[in-house]
Amino acid sequence: MTEFWLSDEQFSRLKPLLPNKPRGVPRVDDRRVISGIVHVLMSGGRWADAPAAYGPRKTLYNRWVRWAKAGVWRRAFEELAASGGPPAELMLDSTWAKAHRSAAGGKGGPLANAIGRSRGGRTTKLHALVDQRGRLIAFIVTAGQRGDAPVAHDLIAMSPAAKTLAADRAYDSDALRHQLLARGMRPVIPNAPYRKRLHPFDSEAYKRRNLVERAFCRLKDFRRIATRYD
Repeated sequence: MTEFWLSDEQFSRLKPLLPNKPRGVPRVDDRRVISGIVHVLMSGGRWADAPAAYGPRKTLYNRWVRWAKAGVWRRAFEELAASGGPPAELMLDSTWAKAHRSAAGGKGGPLANAIGRSRGGRTTKLHALVDQRGRLIAFIVTAGQRGDAPVAHDLIAMSPAAKTLAADRAYDSDALRHQLLARGMRPVIPNAPYRKRLHPFDSEAYKRRNLVERAFCRLKDFRRIATRYD
């Protein structure tokens, strides 16, 4: 795989979101290190196999882990996601990531690391909301056996309001519909087969739900998202 390097425009947007008060020895080139981290996430290779152009492999791994624990990556995501303005539409769904055997030994055990057992074996589940352009707006990571609808309540609560929210019938519950309506959002969710009282359903608006599926496809081009190795 060819090396990945952040462009001038990408790094200029990211730089203000990074910690600016390093303790002790000043940090090495942020652009080089973050480019190396993205390269590993895209390629799915081991940290030890990162190209030498990115500097010490241990620096890449330590920066990735330390900033994950400190919430730096999540805060950067939230700032970038909010920069596009309030969404007009939202699409909701979840996807699984297979957990490699080497990912099972994390401190705190599997549940502390969002790894559970489902039909596919050891898996992690990514619950996500995307906007009308297919951009990720909010996400929650859980163990693979967690149900979709219960997590959706938290996901909707942490996201900006939109005119509509589209999801498949796995999310068809009265509680979820009431939550959306209370926030002024119109549910675009097919009625489950067991429903006796059917709710209005906009089949044309539902066609755009494929945006969340396409977003997952783009995310899983990053091999370390398609398969968990850590």
